[in-house]
Order: sequence, then structure tokens, then C-alpha cells
Amino acid sequence: MHNINKIRMLEFPQLGDERGHLVVLEGQKDIPFDVKRVFYIYGSDHKAIRGQHANRKSEFVLINVAGTSKVKIRDGEGNEAIFCLNRPHTGIYIPEMVWKEMYDFSEDSVLLCLSNEYYDPQEYIRNYQDFEQEIVGNK
Repeated sequence: MHNINKIRMLEFPQLGDERGHLVVLEGQKDIPFDVKRVFYIYGSDHKAIRGQHANRKSEFVLINVAGTSKVKIRDGEGNEAIFCLNRPHTGIYIPEMVWKEMYDFSEDSVLLCLSNEYYDPQEYIRNYQDFEQEIVGNK
């Protein structure tokens, strides 16, 4: 199975009352892995393209907790999909060895990123042609 087929949208339970909404995320329950790293992207111009890499080990869940953004996913074999993140109670699960680009950020966008791995620059593939070669070499 291609890793691109493992990508899925996640919808998180919304709690709350007249005071507002609350979304709780728990590793191995709402998030399909134990969370080891959390970071967020904000203040990106709508023309900015973030990501532009694949990870050999890291899995991610991306959630736009404010505003909107898009995520383009590519598998290195000619398949791609685009997802719009526009609700703070939904996210996208991205497995390892998938090329990702985040773009089209709204002015108020805050993109929350959860990962199953600590940061390790050695597991990043930052050149798309290198990524394609690794995909072909892993078959």
C-alpha cells in the first residue's frame, strides 16, 4: 500500500458550552501515535510555501487551529492530493515518506503540527528528486 493511501482526515470531538468550544487531543486515541513534538506555523504570507520535504520516520497530524491553509501531498510516483484545513476540530494525518507542502495561508492562520518523533535533521528529505529516488529504491 502506498503511504499516500494512509493519509486521512481526522475529526476531533468538540466540547463546550455557551462560553466557547474545547477540543481535546490525546495520543494513541485522537492522534494515531504518541506525540513527541509539537510546533506551529503562523505569520506566513499567503504566497509562502512551507514544508517542501518528506520524512523517513516522522508521522504528522496538521490542524489549522485558526484560519485556513492547504496541504499538497505527493507520493513520489506521480500521485498527489490537496487538502484544505479550515476547521479547528479537524486535521490531516500524514504518514512517513510522503512529500508535503503547506501553502495558501490565511492572514490569521495558525497551523498546529504534531509529530511522533523528536526533531532529527537526518531523517528529512529536502529535495524532491532525492525523495523520488528513495521511493523507487524502496520497492
